[in-house]
Amino acid sequence: MDSFPSNSSSPLELPSSSNGRVSGKSWKTARTATVRSRLPDGVKTKSWAARMEQTKRSLAIKKVEKELKDEKVAEVTRRREVTLERRRVAEEKHRLEEDKAKMGARKAARIRRKAGRTKKING
Repeated sequence: MDSFPSNSSSPLELPSSSNGRVSGKSWKTARTATVRSRLPDGVKTKSWAARMEQTKRSLAIKKVEKELKDEKVAEVTRRREVTLERRRVAEEKHRLEEDKAKMGARKAARIRRKAGRTKKING
């Protein structure tokens, strides 16, 4: 029985590898961490604080742009309202003048009709 070596002294040493063991299958490749090459450069290279700072700047710029756009739209709306109001006033004035001319013609016709009935003329 002394032909077998005794294993009681120490366990067998494994060859060193990244995981502590080797597959032994030649077609299996060693696994490594995933390389996320499709991430944007800003995410890969910048820190969280830098990205948050950039986000704050872009939000501030968007806010200012929105305020400017709202002011521009308000100015256009105000001008449109002023123009419409002027047009309404002009239409009302024109209508009143037409009514006044009609009333003037009616009154003149009435006066002409009455003129024929006066005692001085019919006498």
